[in-house]
Amino acid sequence: MSGTKAEERKGSSSEWRDAFWNPRTHELLGRTASSWGLILLFYLVFYLFLAGMFVLTMYIMLLTLDDYKPTWQDRLATPGMMIHPKGDQLEITFSVSETESWDRFTQTLNTFLSPYNDSYQVQMNDNCPPDQFFIQEDSGEVRNNPKRSCQFNRSMLEECSGISDRFYGYSRGQPCVLIKLNRVIGMLPGKNGQSPYVTCGAKRYRVEKERDEWREDGDKLGPLAYYPPNGTFNLMYYPYYGKKAQVNYTQPLVAVKFLNASVNTDINVECKINSNTLEAGSERDKFAGRVSFKLRINHT
Repeated sequence: MSGTKAEERKGSSSEWRDAFWNPRTHELLGRTASSWGLILLFYLVFYLFLAGMFVLTMYIMLLTLDDYKPTWQDRLATPGMMIHPKGDQLEITFSVSETESWDRFTQTLNTFLSPYNDSYQVQMNDNCPPDQFFIQEDSGEVRNNPKRSCQFNRSMLEECSGISDRFYGYSRGQPCVLIKLNRVIGMLPGKNGQSPYVTCGAKRYRVEKERDEWREDGDKLGPLAYYPPNGTFNLMYYPYYGKKAQVNYTQPLVAVKFLNASVNTDINVECKINSNTLEAGSERDKFAGRVSFKLRINHT
């Protein structure tokens, strides 16, 4: 009985060895050397063909692209807006008496505004005539690159420039917030010499969903000051030609200063762009042409 079992185990082991390598037929895993060579050659040619097709497709696609301007622009009718400093989730909360609570905001603004220093702008960009587009057309196939850019000097932000007040009003409970309009290549955001401008106010927000109750913080906001005057994005900074074509482009800014906002309470603020060419944002797209943030100034 035991001999029979030993023979069965030996036969089973021999079958496994023959399945991997059969010395009689010289087959590895059931295939001869020529069979393995043919199948490997097939897959080599097959994958080389696929790689060639991919490279050819990418080459043809790249021929349709422009290095300086997108071939197709699928964008919103009205660009979005953003603020600086952003804070956590677009919330600017600080305590006037606690320097460390607002020091990070002032440091962020210093870093952000460093390319706007007057000395740098005078050196790199042009002093353009205001209230008209700075159009730099190409001459047929000859590109007018790199294109020039207009100066936006830090001093134009006046009390929110960090020059006269290096704390941007945060140490006195009168914070400055910088607003920029997202870049869109070729956009002309105004006509008839009328530049787009920014207005900020209290944002309506829902208090209770069940009763559909709405409220706004207009009584908490207080007076505002805008820099440059009237909060304008002057037409001379448009159109924008792209990062590669207009390497020294300086994005225009608007600063809003909260002169007497209520303290120790949350204030919901909304700033929006006003233009005679850009469409007003709708409730379906709450970020087109507007930005909302929460401001809280603690004073003990």
